[in-house]
Amino acid sequence: GFDVRHLDAHHLSIFFTILVLVVLSNTMKRHSEDSSKLSDFSDDEDYVPYVPIKERKKQQLFSLQKMLGNLAYSEEPKEDEGTEAQNDETAGADQEDDGGGDGAGGKKTKTRDDLDYVGPHAQGSLFDRMWELKKKAEERKETERDKKLKVEAKILESVAEKTALMGVAELAKGIQYDKPIQTGWTPPSYIREQTQEKSDEIRKKHRILIDGEDVPPPIRNFIEMRFPVALVDILKARGISNPTPIQMQGLPAVLSGRDMIGIAFTGSGKTMVFAIPIVLFCMDQELKIPFIPGEGPYGLILGPSRELARQTHEVLSSLVDGLVAAGFPEIRCNLCIGGTAVKDQAETFRRSGVHILVATPGRLIDLLQRKIFNLEVCRYLVLDEADRMIDMGFEEEVRTIFSYFKGQRQTLLFSATMPKKIQNFAKSALVKPVTVNVGRAGAASMNVSQEVEYVKHEAKIPHLLQALQKTPPPVIIFAERKQDVDAIHEYLLLKGVEAVSIHGGKDQEDRVAAVTEFRAKHRDVLVATDVASKGLDFPYINHVINYDMPEDIENYVHRIGRTGRGHKRGLATTFINKSVDESTLLDLKHLLIEANQRVPDFLVELVSATEHELEMGGEVGCAYCGGLGHRITHCPKLEAMQNKAARSLGRKDFLPSADY
Repeated sequence: GFDVRHLDAHHLSIFFTILVLVVLSNTMKRHSEDSSKLSDFSDDEDYVPYVPIKERKKQQLFSLQKMLGNLAYSEEPKEDEGTEAQNDETAGADQEDDGGGDGAGGKKTKTRDDLDYVGPHAQGSLFDRMWELKKKAEERKETERDKKLKVEAKILESVAEKTALMGVAELAKGIQYDKPIQTGWTPPSYIREQTQEKSDEIRKKHRILIDGEDVPPPIRNFIEMRFPVALVDILKARGISNPTPIQMQGLPAVLSGRDMIGIAFTGSGKTMVFAIPIVLFCMDQELKIPFIPGEGPYGLILGPSRELARQTHEVLSSLVDGLVAAGFPEIRCNLCIGGTAVKDQAETFRRSGVHILVATPGRLIDLLQRKIFNLEVCRYLVLDEADRMIDMGFEEEVRTIFSYFKGQRQTLLFSATMPKKIQNFAKSALVKPVTVNVGRAGAASMNVSQEVEYVKHEAKIPHLLQALQKTPPPVIIFAERKQDVDAIHEYLLLKGVEAVSIHGGKDQEDRVAAVTEFRAKHRDVLVATDVASKGLDFPYINHVINYDMPEDIENYVHRIGRTGRGHKRGLATTFINKSVDESTLLDLKHLLIEANQRVPDFLVELVSATEHELEMGGEVGCAYCGGLGHRITHCPKLEAMQNKAARSLGRKDFLPSADY
């Protein structure tokens, strides 16, 4: 029965204030009851169970490792009973944030297959895990040996010739041949069907090492090589009844048309590996289409010295003459070397075609530039003593000669010493080459007994007479300098020794006469510089005397290779003293050890600080020069080459100054 209309303004204001307070109080009470109900409803979900401190630390470690990037697992770690729900929201949520899970499948993914699981429940203590990780890091760490091998590889790459050994036109046009030349020769069917195991067994027995694709099987007699009976008889007359190891593998490869690098010790019969096939190929061409005047050559053989070229020409001529006498067609073999009249050599080409040309690079380029003949039909190229030609500065001449070829040719390279640097460079000129190696490249012949004597410089010449008493003649004496050759020759003549001498300073007629007299056994001793050491074949040389030790160990191998040729035995005596470079003596020491020779005491005591590294990485000795006593990082030959290049860079070309 209360009526607000009876209240005055003051009391009405108080009434409404009380009413608002009552309404607010009721509203807050209802809100508090609703909140209490909601709180009771969600108690189960917000409840956080107690997690032991051990488990919490494991979870923290797991998160820390993920942050450091050492783990890449998307599967949440297994948890103990009673904590599964809590871990689903903690560790599982962390993994989802990392992006490692696949969402639906729950599969785990590794980014490091070789890394053991090191999550919260890994076995062992944290210290154990740290030790294992450190051990694996050390295993992956590059060893000192690997670093040195990488440095050597970089050095070898830096000194390697970047431009392929090809003609200018071929390089400019980008011409690349991918298939070897096809020939009409095939071995007997039972040789073709010979198993790889049988071929490898034959190669192992004769110490033949090969490299290349689809290498033809070795053949152990000339009849199976399908040689004419007349040719087999000619070889028997020369004392060659069965092929030598280099011929067993080399002849089938060459006859098949394959490009080849042939490496074998001196006196092993390398010349026949390229001489016989070129004679047979040219006779086949002459039977099909006879050569006309001005045509040819079909085969070209290059040698570094006049004496070697002349010797190769004599070998080819003897084979040709024997086959012509047996009724085979006549083929013509010409010799082009310096020191002889160009007119006579040119007349041979004009008068009749030439099938085979044996030449030195300088005279050959001269005749090609005069257009006396060309190499348009030439399909057979041989570089005899190839490493010496490239190393002696004939590289540009060889490139020039290659530019005269008009088509693909079969290219053969032969030498007794061919360092890895030269082999890699030479392969740029070949098409799917076959490398045939009998023994180590640069190894001395096992048929030569090597004796090293310490002789003072002033006692060398008198000591020669004592050394000459070791064997009967013929004997070759090698010296580095022309002056020493002349002095030795004069001394021997004064002592009544029948001697002749050759070196680069003598006229060609004198050199030919000296070699002819010595080969015919009219003289007992030949005194020569290294011009006579490369490839020359003198029969029945009993003794080689090195008046001095050459700076290059390769020259030493070529020198002593003049004796002990074929299956004969020989002796090599070398004079050394304090003037010889220590690096050269180390190379000599290890060469003697390799050949099972006696090492004198003064060489045994010589030890290099890097001797334990000589067989590092499967590559014995130096890859640049072939020396066994040092690595490429300490190669004196490479160092001398680099110093020479540095001196040439220092020379400035000044133009006259002008007053402007």
